[in-house]
Formats: sequence, structure tokens, C-alpha cells
Amino acid sequence: MAAGASWCRWEDGDLLVRVRVQPRARREAIEGVRAGRLLVRVTAPPVGGRANEAVARLLARACGVAPSRVELVRGAGGREKTLRVRGARRLPWEEGGPA
Repeated sequence: MAAGASWCRWEDGDLLVRVRVQPRARREAIEGVRAGRLLVRVTAPPVGGRANEAVARLLARACGVAPSRVELVRGAGGREKTLRVRGARRLPWEEGGPA
């Protein structure tokens, strides 16, 4: 885990990431840490799981893994979510900017 990072932790070799999602954003990006969660903006609407899929794809790309390695653990219907990244090669965000 990054020093002092409250938004992520390692568990049995997997990275658990706490995020706050902004659906229907202008662009897809990981914007930093807000209130103990990684702020993730996606262009997809929060309909039919499309925003969740977009978050998983963006997080997978940032961690250097395939999207199939990202699993939604908690928060399917809300903005605050917890995702598990199996085999993460890097943190999706480091203090001061993207990893």
C-alpha cells in the first residue's frame, strides 16, 4: 500500500481499491483521492452496470492487468465502491499523480 493511503490495501496478494465514481463525466480519468477514496470519472451512464464496467476497465488499465482481473466487491448500485484487482502490477494512483 502507498504510505498513508486509505483508499487501497493489499489482501492475499490482491489489491482492494475503494473508489468514488462520477458517471457521465466528460472524460474517463482517475482524478486523485477525495475523502479516503480514489475519484474515478467515467463517461458511461449508471444504467445496466455500464458505469461499473467502465470503472473496471479503467482501473485494470491503470493497474496493468486485464479487465477480467477486476471484480466489484461492494457498491454495485452506488457511487462508492470497493473493487478487487487480482495480480496488480502497480497502484493506479500515487501521491502527486497517476502511477
